[in-house]
Amino acid sequence: MKILIVGNGGREHALAWKIAQSPRADRVFVAPGNAGTHTEPGVENVDIPAMDFDRLIKFAKQEAIDLTVVGPEAPLAAGIVDAFQAEKLKVFGPTKAAAELEGSKVFCKNLLRHADVPTADFKVFRKSEDALHYVNHREETPLVIKASGLAAGKGVIVCQNRVEAREAVQQIMDDRAFGEAGDQLVVEECLRGQELSVLAITDGRTILPLEPAQDHKPAYEGDQGPNTGGMGAYTPVPQFSDDLLDKVESDILVPVVHAMKRQRRPFRGILYAGLMLTQQGPKVLEFNVRFGDPECQPLLMRLKTDLVDLFEAVVDQRLDEIGPLEWDPRPSVCVVMASEGYPGEYKKGHPIRGLDEAAEVPQVKVFHAGTAISNDLVVNNGGRVLGVTALGDSLPSAKLQAYRAVKMIRWPGAWCRKDISDKALSDS
Repeated sequence: MKILIVGNGGREHALAWKIAQSPRADRVFVAPGNAGTHTEPGVENVDIPAMDFDRLIKFAKQEAIDLTVVGPEAPLAAGIVDAFQAEKLKVFGPTKAAAELEGSKVFCKNLLRHADVPTADFKVFRKSEDALHYVNHREETPLVIKASGLAAGKGVIVCQNRVEAREAVQQIMDDRAFGEAGDQLVVEECLRGQELSVLAITDGRTILPLEPAQDHKPAYEGDQGPNTGGMGAYTPVPQFSDDLLDKVESDILVPVVHAMKRQRRPFRGILYAGLMLTQQGPKVLEFNVRFGDPECQPLLMRLKTDLVDLFEAVVDQRLDEIGPLEWDPRPSVCVVMASEGYPGEYKKGHPIRGLDEAAEVPQVKVFHAGTAISNDLVVNNGGRVLGVTALGDSLPSAKLQAYRAVKMIRWPGAWCRKDISDKALSDS
């Protein structure tokens, strides 16, 4: 089979690496890819942006691509799956209507309410003055202010008091910090507990949950600082029992899949539930409609089931024919290395040293995210640059291997959180 992967992040490098391992994958293309996919054995980059649907479709036809896998949320929300399906091309991912589950937090929250899925209490606003009036006249408690649209994981601001909440409303709606994503605003109660992710693969009828993972959204150690796209992740999560996963499936995933079907937006693809484990049980923070980045990296390090078989079964709506997923029992930890200044302004073009040495560390894979090739050198080309991912016989050993590789990689201003997976270690 010829397979095309759309996107250029760490998630897409992980997908390309895993798919290339399938005996069914003859050639794997990534559009546009990055420096990591450029050097990945069995993988070729194609210089077509993820949002250029016409050129992607033309390439898929010319190369007789058998399956296209869409990585990022932006092309999904813009309708890339619909465009490919209109040309009778096989494509993995939700349609534009189904992708609104991530593309609009307002849509998602309303759907959760109607489906009786546990989530934080919320209100929706279209004008900043209305949101400010609500904030000013309610009891002063921690609030979460969310831009409704896509904001690369940064449009969620946790506010401890009224002053911070007012600033967040003005930042999103008046200053337009996230552009059109701030046309609508969600103000919701701040849930307390452990934040975890449960991803599932579904063809709209059958649901196969993946192993739970924990992302680290805030920029700095101890979950301090602004939210990012994710500074690291690990799987499995010790405090997440099989019974709890069953509860998430029955109380959250199944009702959402059914609700989407009732809305005539059948969901096929990766359904990602961002959860908070509260004292009242798991509650939904948000839904994404694709693999998380960086959760994808440690999950695919452990997944043994052939990814091509899985994706094709979803597209053909025969996921019920796939047996239980097979997993490497060893834990995996992914540490994101970022550019100085991220999630704010940062400089690109710094040569990255030590990648070959890091690749020699046992049970480690360095996935590229924001990288490019310049003058035959790998340089940083984004905020989140690398996802250094390791397997280990235990979480502490996986963490040790990941940070051992991290220490070998250098470029001016490179940094990372030093505490990825520590929450699991302190609670286990």
